Amino acid sequence: MTASAPAKAPPIHWLLLLLSITTGLVDAISVLGLGKVFTANMTGNVVFLGFAAVGTPGFRVTPYLVAMLTFLIGALVAGRTGKAHAGRPLHRWLMTAAVIEAALLWIAAAVAIDFDIASQTPGSSLYAVIALTGLAMGFRNATIRQLKVPDLTTTVLTLTLTGIAADSSLAGGSNPNWARRVGAVLAIFLGAAAGAWLVTRFGLTPPLVLAGALVLIGTLACALHPASREASAG
Repeated sequence: MTASAPAKAPPIHWLLLLLSITTGLVDAISVLGLGKVFTANMTGNVVFLGFAAVGTPGFRVTPYLVAMLTFLIGALVAGRTGKAHAGRPLHRWLMTAAVIEAALLWIAAAVAIDFDIASQTPGSSLYAVIALTGLAMGFRNATIRQLKVPDLTTTVLTLTLTGIAADSSLAGGSNPNWARRVGAVLAIFLGAAAGAWLVTRFGLTPPLVLAGALVLIGTLACALHPASREASAG
């Protein structure tokens, strides 16, 4: 009797690296196009909110509060969505999350068509894009958190960089997951560089469209993998 081959794991790692690229895109859009506000990385907003709270020139309280509030709402909805898919095929959960995130990014792209970066007008478009991308990134972060893949949060690199150094052979470690960790850093770097290039030349709409497309196409490719259809969410 021939032993059956072990089941292959879904290609989640590759999907999360692709999503890390979109994080760089979204933060380039928000920081360079929406007036120094992060919609993917909330640590920066807490710091900037502290600056704004004491009246530091160039920092306003409202954009950071909008970004953080919508991020929390997106995370809350994602938490409920993940629990609703517990025990169901993984590909259904992944595609549900991807469709929601891509839709929010594409709606933001449509809103941003008439937005002028230099004058930050109209103000309604400014706050709408912040809110929509904040919702999308909050939803993303909560979904990724529930997947529990080490060293691939798709948004935060502080612990990743710490792990690269603290677990290195120079520190007496065994370099666990070094390729994944370095890949996460490079992915966000690549996304940020591409996002900056697109924002400064073409405005906000093209990079938002690209980010949504990468999310949807990458997740679809992962969801179509046979292992994703066999695995269960949660």
